[in-house]
Amino acid sequence: MNATTHTATRAEVCAAACADLFRGDGEIVAAAVAGFVPMLGSRLARSTFAPDLLTTDGGPALSGEPVPLGASATTVEGWLPFRDHLWLVLNGRRHVVMGPSQIDAHGNTNISCIGEWERPTRQLLGVRGGPGNTLLNPTSYWVPRHSTRVFTGKVDMVSGVGWDRGAHEIRRVVSNLAVLDFDTPDRRMRLRSVHPGVSVADVVAATGFELVVPDEVPETRLPDAEELRIMREELDPKGLREREVPS
Repeated sequence: MNATTHTATRAEVCAAACADLFRGDGEIVAAAVAGFVPMLGSRLARSTFAPDLLTTDGGPALSGEPVPLGASATTVEGWLPFRDHLWLVLNGRRHVVMGPSQIDAHGNTNISCIGEWERPTRQLLGVRGGPGNTLLNPTSYWVPRHSTRVFTGKVDMVSGVGWDRGAHEIRRVVSNLAVLDFDTPDRRMRLRSVHPGVSVADVVAATGFELVVPDEVPETRLPDAEELRIMREELDPKGLREREVPS
């Protein structure tokens, strides 16, 4: 393996893990709306193993090529106004990566408020597209700061439904510490891998419910030399990924 691979930052490991969320998706829209890292991941997937993936420049233009973070598409291969975007949502032709304020063991998420519904202590976004996304589309999550405040035993309000409430497919959760999935008989969150430099104990301590932890937990894969080149030279030369997950 090229020695360059071993210089990957934590943000680049997370971006490669977010790219892997889209493996096998085919020709659907990658709606990575949760931050720089998942957006970079979707465009990295498009640039490497998922050429049929549909990516945007952050607006209604389907880009003819993966667009660098913070830039506009120079080549447009399609136009996706909001009404057509909603059609894709209704027909499951979209894989969305959202950012939960809270998530529980079955993947129920909250982006609406903190505290009791009748008198919350903090008002957040509202449910937004959470119900439609989780009931109709493959959905994954990105958490840049893994903590017990986010990974909580019970969400204060269900904005996006989890496996125990009839979700279409909650695929994975990528955080700054680990990759988690729901590949268990009762669809409880499982520790899939830990990022280099992170221990299983670190993840367990930062999670507010009991994770399913296999006997052997591998390290999250490192991006290879070509993926690092694409991220650093083509897709994120300004290093916006490092603002979200400092090394």
